[in-house]
Amino acid sequence: PRSGAMLPATLKLCCGIAHDHLRLPGLKVTAVAAIQKEVRGLVVRGSHHLSSKIPHFIQRLMGKETAACPEPDGGVGSGVDLSYITQGETALQRALSILQQRTGWQPETMPDTGAVVSSVSLPGLGKVFRAEVVLAVPVVRLQWELFERMEQMPQWNPTLSQVKVLQRVGTDTLVTHEVTAASPGNLVGRRDFVSVRHRRRRETAVYLVGTATRVQPLPSQEGCIRAESRLSCIVLQPLAGDPGRTRVTWLLSMDLKANPNSACFLSPKGWIPTSVANRVLPWSQADFIQHLHRHLSATACP
Repeated sequence: PRSGAMLPATLKLCCGIAHDHLRLPGLKVTAVAAIQKEVRGLVVRGSHHLSSKIPHFIQRLMGKETAACPEPDGGVGSGVDLSYITQGETALQRALSILQQRTGWQPETMPDTGAVVSSVSLPGLGKVFRAEVVLAVPVVRLQWELFERMEQMPQWNPTLSQVKVLQRVGTDTLVTHEVTAASPGNLVGRRDFVSVRHRRRRETAVYLVGTATRVQPLPSQEGCIRAESRLSCIVLQPLAGDPGRTRVTWLLSMDLKANPNSACFLSPKGWIPTSVANRVLPWSQADFIQHLHRHLSATACP
């Protein structure tokens, strides 16, 4: 098969350019992009043994050439773990399957925010919420705000106190740490999330997927409880006949319950009944979309 030949060939190319005396940064970046493309193909075809297919020196090369900022001391480690790409692609394939499901969706009663929210219960995920809205900005602007500028989200979304990119894997995969803000009357309380964020372009659409991952060691956040994003997928699709407007579809499934093994677990009060979580999540989607709409209306395009 093509990928079976391409991946070894790409690895051989990287063997030649991995030496420090060969100053070919453009070629290195091209090789890294080629490896990522092949890894995506392996994931789609169901390969779950990428660590045996990608030598460690290639992982070190990718970590050296694609890091956009220095890693914090004691952070996520010295090399890029290609399993993050695998996790992102696996989450994308799961999201694509759910997006193709046409039946079983039930409407959620929501305030008039312009977004339509529905839900469906699925094995392994529980309740998945789907929010749909059309925003009067192009796809490129939205992916800029929702992926490239993730760390600036707390500036316009008051439900977040911090978003930090812990690691960058190439141009389309991030490892992030997000902390929610404290607010009066909040039934959930403060949560933090460690996630893989992955971007994929398919034809005219852009897919921004997220799923929980583990990064050790990660400093605990006082007064918060570690929660997990089972699946998040934001689809940005230009409106037919009007590319200046974007149809946004957002799938969301989360586990907000406390994890007793988490460094952030401080109190059994962190446990949340499923019925409460299922009420909070669609409202949080509507709130996020409302804050995003206000931010887009108040700021100029980059």
